[in-house]
Amino acid sequence: MAATVVPPESVTWRVHIDRSMWVGGVRSLMLQALHPVAMWGVWQNSNFQEDPFGRLQRTADFVGVATFGSPAEIEELAARVRGIHRSLRILNHDTGKRERLDQPELLLWVHCAEVYSYLEVARRSGLPLTDAMADRYLDEQRHTATFVGLHAEDVPGSVREMEEYLSDMRPQLRVTEEAAATVRFLLWPNLPENLRFLSPGKPGYFPFGALCYYSLPAWARRMYGILPEVPQPAVTAALRSFRTALSAVPERLHDYAFAKPTRDMLERSRQRLAAEGYDTSHGLYGLRDPRRWPERALKTA
Repeated sequence: MAATVVPPESVTWRVHIDRSMWVGGVRSLMLQALHPVAMWGVWQNSNFQEDPFGRLQRTADFVGVATFGSPAEIEELAARVRGIHRSLRILNHDTGKRERLDQPELLLWVHCAEVYSYLEVARRSGLPLTDAMADRYLDEQRHTATFVGLHAEDVPGSVREMEEYLSDMRPQLRVTEEAAATVRFLLWPNLPENLRFLSPGKPGYFPFGALCYYSLPAWARRMYGILPEVPQPAVTAALRSFRTALSAVPERLHDYAFAKPTRDMLERSRQRLAAEGYDTSHGLYGLRDPRRWPERALKTA
């Protein structure tokens, strides 16, 4: 597996730099939790019960490095993640047997629920992406899937393939006690140490958690049945408002949502891209604008 840097002209960059990713990330955790064995793997091998928001942050850190990191940083991250997964085991409550966490079918479910959540939420929140760009994003994410040990050819690489995969998976999904508890945690989470300064505003988190819940597919919401249904046009409007509001947050302030090693990695990414001729005067977020790309990037985009 060769690690490659994701360029600003990719669809992956356009999606992953978007502030709607926070909703997509929480939504992905809620969707992932519907796979019983995958959920037991998280429940038994992490401190998710005490710090579910911290897991979202670690996921954000992984996506950040995989998208904006250097080849060496990506290689190191991928090796570390595969090593951790290889060492962990799951007690399957259905069979009573202990199983490997790094089973391809589990890794594939987690990957697909994650990246499709990012894509669907971003598009619904107002990020302008054509159908061809949506397919290209999922095709680009096949390479990211190799970081956790999957083979690119085994991963859905278009919207049609992804929707077929999710449809095929639905008979295997159900709401376990752990899955229901996960959604409740995500509606009212504990805050990690570096975000404790937000504690006074914690009551305001519930609308965000509810927005993530309501962005789930209708079939997933029906399975959970935790919150009463609301009109989906109102959810779309709320997603667009959330994206607009968060997009106004300065990049340096927004970076504090990440752990310090990730903030340092983002700074190195700014420096690397500036050295390559990109105009980073408006940060990484500003590189959504092709006018800030060097001429060679415009020719290959």
